[in-house]
Amino acid sequence: MPVVTTPSQSAIALTRHGLIDFEKAWQVQRTIHLEVSEGIRPNTLLLLEHPSVYTAGRRTLDSEKPQDGTPVIEVDRGGKITWHGPGQLVGYPIVKLSQPHELVGFVREIERGLINVCEDLGIKATCVSGRSGVWVIDEKGDRKIAAIGIRVSKGVTMHGFALNVCPDLSAFNQIIPCGIADADVTSISMELGRNISIEEVSPLVERHIFESLKKVCA
Repeated sequence: MPVVTTPSQSAIALTRHGLIDFEKAWQVQRTIHLEVSEGIRPNTLLLLEHPSVYTAGRRTLDSEKPQDGTPVIEVDRGGKITWHGPGQLVGYPIVKLSQPHELVGFVREIERGLINVCEDLGIKATCVSGRSGVWVIDEKGDRKIAAIGIRVSKGVTMHGFALNVCPDLSAFNQIIPCGIADADVTSISMELGRNISIEEVSPLVERHIFESLKKVCA
């Protein structure tokens, strides 16, 4: 069973699901989305990890999928193909937006929250114009540390973000992550040069993402 909490001074509930199959989590999202849109459940943030899986957003081309027969789940979010797996902290904010047609503003707030998480850990991260997600950019090149893919229906968001904490990044070698061929993928552990756990990062994500969501929720 997921752990459910509601932080003080916040109208946003939090559910921690641990490691959960992607399609099962997708069904949980759909159920919560319906309840939030009907006003019978508060805005909710799901935090979890997935077993290894590739998911393809609506803009994914067949040529961008793994060519070795690896299963790919087609999803109704924006963006292209990406990978989820253990060591990656996934967040699904299912929230009613105060400005439902301002999706870009919502994405910018999620990026800002994740950038703050990275900064708390000593990583200088940023956002890049025209490329959603959170990036580390220096003399070593451009490296994506968090991906974002969102869908809005009935003014309520679904899907969300994936922050690479300590995953096996080799899974990204089979795809062009998010359709961006001229950049690499990184993780918090890789940038810090030491092992860091999901448990260490989760409280920071909860704090900063809640601050971001409170700015855009109805």
